[in-house]
Amino acid sequence: MTTEFSRPIRSFVLRQGRISPAQARALDGLWPRYGVPYAEASLDLERLFGRAAPKILEIGFGMGEATAQIARAYPENDYLGVEVHGPGVGSLLKQAAAEELTNVRVIRHDAMEVVRHMLAPASLDGAHIFFPDPWHKKRHHKRRLIQPALAALLADRLKPGGYVHAATDWQDYAEHILAVFTAEPKLANAAAGYAPRPAYRPRTKFEQRGLRLGHGVWDIVFRRC
Repeated sequence: MTTEFSRPIRSFVLRQGRISPAQARALDGLWPRYGVPYAEASLDLERLFGRAAPKILEIGFGMGEATAQIARAYPENDYLGVEVHGPGVGSLLKQAAAEELTNVRVIRHDAMEVVRHMLAPASLDGAHIFFPDPWHKKRHHKRRLIQPALAALLADRLKPGGYVHAATDWQDYAEHILAVFTAEPKLANAAAGYAPRPAYRPRTKFEQRGLRLGHGVWDIVFRRC
């Protein structure tokens, strides 16, 4: 008799790449200060950050440049970053320490599991998903992070009036995201279609280069009803 086990479709592939010595030192030395171990238990976000303040989730922060810039520019908010790749986690830890940021914490784990198990309903004021992997080949679209299941989870974890903000430079992914968020009954579009880039989202060097070459960028912002 053969038993089949279904595994969840992941939106990422763990290609760790080369971790620089500075990133490795950050992972070893700064994790106790900024890192949050994954556990299947809800976080007390106010206790984690040591204060009552707006709490923003940053999913897939890459090398952490945008997250560090936003945290520095908006010290009145707290930012919980979730990323699976070691070099990016090490990079953000290094930036947070260098800039003495007190409003950043990091979880190194699959974002779907973090949102499902570690965040309580109505615990977030906002969620950012900036330039997730577009998985541009049609046969890989099922791997895209932003799917109805994630939209429903985020809507449940947002406070009334809280927002989810996604950005992408792939038009067909933008159309997909817009459709997914529109179909979630607990979310309402904050714009007529795509949104203008909010001032808090910094432009990365990659984005600026793409804009100079005529590439588009689409921001999608929805609010919890």
